[in-house]
Amino acid sequence: MGALVEIKDVCKVYNPGENEVRALDHVNVDIDEGEFVAIIGQSGSGKSTLMNMLGCLDVPTSGMYRLHGQDVSDLDDNELSDIRNREIGFIFQGFNLIPNLTALENVELPLIYRGVGRSKRLELSKMALEKVGLGNRVEHKPSEMSGGQQQRVAIARAIAQAPPVILADEPTGNLDSNSSKEIMGILKDLHSEGRTVILITHDNEIAAQAKRIIKIKDGRIETDSRHEADFGKERI
Repeated sequence: MGALVEIKDVCKVYNPGENEVRALDHVNVDIDEGEFVAIIGQSGSGKSTLMNMLGCLDVPTSGMYRLHGQDVSDLDDNELSDIRNREIGFIFQGFNLIPNLTALENVELPLIYRGVGRSKRLELSKMALEKVGLGNRVEHKPSEMSGGQQQRVAIARAIAQAPPVILADEPTGNLDSNSSKEIMGILKDLHSEGRTVILITHDNEIAAQAKRIIKIKDGRIETDSRHEADFGKERI
């Protein structure tokens, strides 16, 4: 598998000048296709800024970021949006579901933006909800589901069009321990199917379930280690 993510000497500077803040300070990271990586760091470490770079939500002040061989460092907002839609499935701590839409409609929404036809959209959305164990909850709204179920809807939304990269920002942060195990089990399944999973977390126990852990501190990569993760799967 080749390099999916190539970050070379990336800096992100806020308030340039006397009071500047270096959120990222000459960061170098490569992530190969098919890896399961956890990026760990405390609040203020730079991990959220790095996630925004990886997800094409922001661009570096200096340095280079290649995604699938394409330099995305200098793209405009529309070009970045196209790449996000094509390459990345986002999972957020806060679920980001639309309250008045059903589970099925929430999963469908990004597919509408991508111009997918109605019948194909329904097929992909139902398949994604089945994959996360919610085939019987397609007509339920977020208020009728637990936090763990809402996060599973969010995962279904992220994977419906099979993006090559899953970017999960604190995906278990609002969940109890049982729901956290379910969500991590789904992410492990997605990885075993060949997806690249990048997990942003401050939780050492969650990070330990990835096969590679990148620790960031004060805007710099402090450690980058690979290990045999515990891939015993939690089934739904």
